[in-house]
This record gives sequence, C-alpha cells and structure tokens, in this order.
Amino acid sequence: MTTTLITGANKSLGFETARQLIAAGHTVYVGARDLGRGKEAADRLGGRFVQLDVTDDDSVRAAAQTIQDEVGHLDVLVNNAGIPGSRDDDAAKFQQVFDTNVFGVVRMLQAFLPLLEKSDNPVVVNVSSGLGSLTVAADPEGNKDAAPVWVPTFAYSSSKAALNMLTIQYARQYPGLRINVVDPGYTATDFNGHNGYQTIEEGAEIIVRLARIDQTGPTAQYLSLTGTMPW
Repeated sequence: MTTTLITGANKSLGFETARQLIAAGHTVYVGARDLGRGKEAADRLGGRFVQLDVTDDDSVRAAAQTIQDEVGHLDVLVNNAGIPGSRDDDAAKFQQVFDTNVFGVVRMLQAFLPLLEKSDNPVVVNVSSGLGSLTVAADPEGNKDAAPVWVPTFAYSSSKAALNMLTIQYARQYPGLRINVVDPGYTATDFNGHNGYQTIEEGAEIIVRLARIDQTGPTAQYLSLTGTMPW
C-alpha cells in the first residue's frame, strides 16, 4: 500500500488529489492546519488526518513523527499548501507568502526526507503555477500555449519561481527520489474566486499523475496537462 501525505488537503485541489489517490489505492494522510476541517475532510475521504501547519517547525516535525510512528516511512509527498498574493503586496505580505509557498516546502522536505528515503518508490510533487515560469513572465503573449492566463501577482509568482528552482535543486541532490513540480492550470478554486476555466478534477489530474510515477518516471521536471512547461 502506498502511503501519501498531502499538505493543504482539506479543500480544493488538495482534497480532490486526496480523493483520486485514495480511489487509486493510496493510504492518504490529509494534512491541514485546522483540526476540525481537517478531520472532517479526512472522514469524508476515508483518509487519515494529520494536523500540519507548514509555517510552523514544531507542527511539521510532529506530523513527521506521527507518520514515523504509524507507518515508518512515506512513499509520496505532495506539497500542495499555498497562499495567494495580490498586486499590492508589501514586504510583510511577501514574507507571509514565501513562508508558506517556499519555506513551508523546505520545512516539509527537511522533515520528511528521512521517511521518503525509507520507501522503495519515493516521490515528491510540488504544486506550482504557470505564473512561476520566468519564460512566461518575460513574454506572456508569446507563451499562451503554456500559460493561457497570466496576471501580475508579485509575491505569488515570485514564490512559485523560487519553488521551481527549489525543486530542481532537491532533485539533483537526491537522485534516488522522483521530485517534480507541476502547474495545475487555471482551475476554479478559492485562489481566483472560482473563475478558472478548469474543474477541480481537471486541475488535480497532473498532480495525481505525477504522484503515481515509479522510479522510471521523470524527475526535476516542470509539467502540466499539456506537457512540459518552460522554466
């Protein structure tokens, strides 16, 4: 049985990713900050709840200890938790966004790498965005095939660009793991007031696909439903 942990899994893309992976036979830990919402989501899904705030070192370490005690290893880590920014972000907002979207992933990787290295098929999926592509940002009109919708979100886009680089660095340093970053596309979620043109099911598809690869699968790649994204 494949054991999977998904951060920010009590709603939206995280919840749908959990649903699809549970249907595929994974044992899924539903990571969420809020105790009540997290437990409710795990119960609805038939998963296991673990309280997890990616911005809190103690919370992340406690979650890792829980999975160590209950399972002894981790096969798949999906770093899905993230927060948006706006066009008016100040330095304090930048720090908040980066603390979740970038440093949160660093905390997760550092805490869970020992558990992942105990797996026969360790996989990490980092959920990014087409807005994190430097190529797209430099020429949005010329790269509409890769990212049909582009908006100027300073902190969010910058944090996802940093996450993309972080993914490459970890993938190179840990060649025994499959570590990739994905762009779910413009999906109708809380981030955009549910204005995205993709359904939650469609947005989760690329996350689920990468969560199910084996050791012959890609690593250090930036992928979407339509193929390889430009860095």
